[in-house]
Amino acid sequence: MVEINNLSKSFSNNKVLNDISFKFDRGVTNLVIGKSGSGKTVLLKCLLSLYKIDFGEIKFDGLNIKNISNKKLRILRKDIGVVFQGGALFDSMNIEENIMFPLHMFSNLSFDEKKYQVNKCLKRVNLINKNKLFPSEISGGMKKRVSIARAIVLSPKYLICDEPNSGLDPYTSILIDNLLQEITYENNMTTIINTHDMNSLMQIGDKILYINNGLVVWEGNKDQILDSTNHELNKFVFSSRLFKKIKL
Repeated sequence: MVEINNLSKSFSNNKVLNDISFKFDRGVTNLVIGKSGSGKTVLLKCLLSLYKIDFGEIKFDGLNIKNISNKKLRILRKDIGVVFQGGALFDSMNIEENIMFPLHMFSNLSFDEKKYQVNKCLKRVNLINKNKLFPSEISGGMKKRVSIARAIVLSPKYLICDEPNSGLDPYTSILIDNLLQEITYENNMTTIINTHDMNSLMQIGDKILYINNGLVVWEGNKDQILDSTNHELNKFVFSSRLFKKIKL
């Protein structure tokens, strides 16, 4: 579980996150939604300790990361898998080398042991025998699956994803959603997904946090969202014609 209590973050005079409190549960897909500029990405960067928070606390299974030492932070980061919005693959490395990179950083495994872990993850994301291909040789959906494989190669307790469906067609987006949800359930991870994708919201929104102007406006799940009476949430979710039809 990841718990945030009274978290605030400002840049100069701009308060991006304002006294946010929320619990991201283990073993479910936790989605963070909101308009562009609402503070979603800043929240994820605070969780990853890329931004230092101004007030409040962030706890990973009880460990408050606000003032922990660099040594403890490095140990924690080994338990956090990250799927970046653009995939963030190294163009000069092939698929196998990209996935193996965290193992070089955080493990003392032999090369054969590392390769075994890589192949196991490639099998899990349905990319068997694609080891030697380079990012320039694969599709956008395959790149996202490589990014997921790299994120889980260390068997993390926590998985943080920033817009994993960005730039993907609807069919591939569904495949990525299903893959993330399956991996979460299989490994009982605390998975946190920042998304704009309304299909993702309705498909894998086990727990949902809606942020607007740096404030927690609504929290619930995919089954509750259609019956919400929150004006700001409804305006955000039902802005597309598809979801207006569903609402009617």
